[in-house]
Amino acid sequence: MRRREAACKLQDCFGVSERRACRTLDQPRSSQRYEAKANEEEPRLIGRILELVGESPRYGYRRITRILRQEGWRVNFKRIHRLWKQEGLKVPVKKK
Repeated sequence: MRRREAACKLQDCFGVSERRACRTLDQPRSSQRYEAKANEEEPRLIGRILELVGESPRYGYRRITRILRQEGWRVNFKRIHRLWKQEGLKVPVKKK
């Protein structure tokens, strides 16, 4: 992402072509032009994760992933971990 932004900045500031900016930064032009597709089910998934965390705050992302799979969601733990970090979720520390 930073290389992509840097290539855009090079183009704007110095008026160089996309080809030259990408070559300078060793950035493939296909990566420069790539636009991520928005996943339409992701907001629903985030909402469900937040519901599960509200019900049982001591569950971590791995257990939440297992519960989601049991409910029929097609997810893997890496995706849930990414969303977990994106939402700023943490498992609270146990009180002694």
